[in-house]
Amino acid sequence: MKATIWHNPKCSKSRQTLALLEAAPGVEVEVVEYLKHPPSAQKLAQLYHDAGMPARDGLRLSGTDARERGLTGADDATVTAAMAAEPGLIERPLVETARGVRLCRPPELVQQIL
Repeated sequence: MKATIWHNPKCSKSRQTLALLEAAPGVEVEVVEYLKHPPSAQKLAQLYHDAGMPARDGLRLSGTDARERGLTGADDATVTAAMAAEPGLIERPLVETARGVRLCRPPELVQQIL
């Protein structure tokens, strides 16, 4: 099974999730450092849709100006456009497999899609 993780190596939750993926038997891990290679707004919309959550629930609030910009109450298109333009607004890590997508906070949520 292939698993794609949108990863920030400076984030402990992201590192913990990556370690769980790498330890899982039969999982081929693709690591995307999203701060260097941000997903498009369309990809983000698909990820949040597949996770069954509104995009605003995937906003990183700590250390960002998301609240001040009104993004916590914005529609999905506005939020995903802002995230694509400023990937620091993306809460991490997001993991996608054939079984679905999870925002892995806590990291153990990745087990639901393996």
